[in-house]
Formats: sequence, structure tokens, C-alpha cells
Amino acid sequence: MDIVSPNHKAGFISIVGKPNVGKSTLMNILVGERLSIISSKAQTTRHRIMGIVNGVHNGTDFQLVYSDTPGIIKPVYELHKSMMHFVHGSLEDADVILFVTDIFEKHDENDVIEKLQHTQTPILLIVNKIDLAKPEQIEEKVNYWKENFKSTEVIAISALHQQNVDDLLGKIVNFLPTHPPYFPKDELTDKPERFFAAEIIREKIFTNYIKEVPYSCEVVVNSFKEKEDMIVVSAEIYVERTTQRAILLGHKGERIKKVGMEARLEMEKFFGKKIFLEQYIKVEPDWRNKRNKLEKFGYE
Repeated sequence: MDIVSPNHKAGFISIVGKPNVGKSTLMNILVGERLSIISSKAQTTRHRIMGIVNGVHNGTDFQLVYSDTPGIIKPVYELHKSMMHFVHGSLEDADVILFVTDIFEKHDENDVIEKLQHTQTPILLIVNKIDLAKPEQIEEKVNYWKENFKSTEVIAISALHQQNVDDLLGKIVNFLPTHPPYFPKDELTDKPERFFAAEIIREKIFTNYIKEVPYSCEVVVNSFKEKEDMIVVSAEIYVERTTQRAILLGHKGERIKKVGMEARLEMEKFFGKKIFLEQYIKVEPDWRNKRNKLEKFGYE
């Protein structure tokens, strides 16, 4: 058993904001591992994904438990309600909140601000994507948020290029309570391996298809068998309509083969082992509005 310092700090850090502001990119940089899938499309993240970081800052041992969360939206489907439930849960147990916006925001963050304005939890407001802006634009955005949002501090970063990201660590650790670690020191996340296998497939669907198809897909890994020389993964991809199934397959199944090839290569990097991947496409009409299906898919 590890000996824990009496001054050990530990806490939960929730990364929240509108869709497509770079929350998942920031999460991966902070954790040092690619846990959250990345896409240029909005609403890619559907679950609360925890990433655990252990270290020492100014002589103090710490454990940071980051949570990447879905982008805050007004729900249209039951799926969206479940996604927003993950956001609420992450805010309720947060010791520090990273409210992420970006340089392009249009001052339409009221639905996010409403969720944060009554909290007593320390908030660091992050203006992301400064690599795409001029210095005067960055200054304007930072000043806007300082005047309109009473956060502890406004920090301008580029998560993609890791600009100013290192400055966050000390600020976060300073807010953490003295507490033993919540997770064993050798754990990286709270999610099982099959979750990440499914997420990798879903990411490749987002990058290979346009319009509604990626949003209508859900991936379930039914079998994840680790053998001596490889991991055998069997996944089901659910869509809502037969036309979507045809689009997913492509001519003679070429498009879904491409997804499988890209997903397999990504999994091999992630798991450090050869992957044998099987994919099956199933039609489940209107699954995004069916509570029983959402529960089966892990949206509780």
C-alpha cells in the first residue's frame, strides 16, 4: 500500500462549456493521454470521461481527477438529456471548474453561465484557440470575460499547441483540498477498456461521414477478449434508419471497411497490442429517444 502524505491534495476538476470549444483537446493535454475522442464536429463527447493525474507541485503530492463533459446544449432528444445529466453530475462534485470558451464565441454563453452563476466552486475561465487570433482580439476577449463573468481568473490558451496550458496546473492545485487520493495511483481513468474501443470507432465515424449520420450512430462493444498476441474486439454500430445503414456501409462495404481499418490502427496505438476487429451494423429506429436503449448504451 502506498504511503500517502498528510498534506496530499486531491480533487475533481470539471471541464465544461459549449460544444466545439476544445474541451476534449484540453482534457487530453492535461492528462497526457488521448482519452477523449476529437472531431471538428460539435457534440462529439457524449459521456463524462475521467482522466487521473498524479504528481508533485511545489513539494505537495496531488491527484487531479479531470472530467471531460459533453458540450452544454438545449436538449432535443432524450440522449441530450442524458448528456446534460453527465454535465450536472460533474458540476455537483467539482472542486474546481474549468469553464472553456474560445476566441470565436458570440456572447451566447448564457445557458452555460446560468449553470455556473450560483456555484460556490472556484472557476477558472479558459479562452481557447488563441493561436487563431491576433493579440488585440485575445485582449478584447479576455477583457470581455473579466467584465462579464466574475470568475477567479481568465486564462488565454491554445490547447492544440499547448500554449499557456502549463500555467493551469499550479492554479488548479492551489484550489484543491487536502485529501487522500480518490483512485489508486496507477489508474488513468474510471472507464473500462471496451469503452475506449467503442469511442475510437465512433470517432472514426465522425471523421469519415457528414451531416446526420455520425449523430445517429452509437457503438457498443459486446466482446473484448485479450489474448496473448492480440485483442479481439466485436462491436455493434447502431443507426436509426436503413438509409443510414446503407450510407455507413458504402459501395460494397468499402466505407465501413475504412472505418474499421482506421479504428483498428488507433486501437493498436492505444492498447499497445494487435487488434482483430469485427463490426456489425444494426438498425434501431429512434434509439436517441428510447430510455431503455439509452440505458443499455450506458446513458444512465
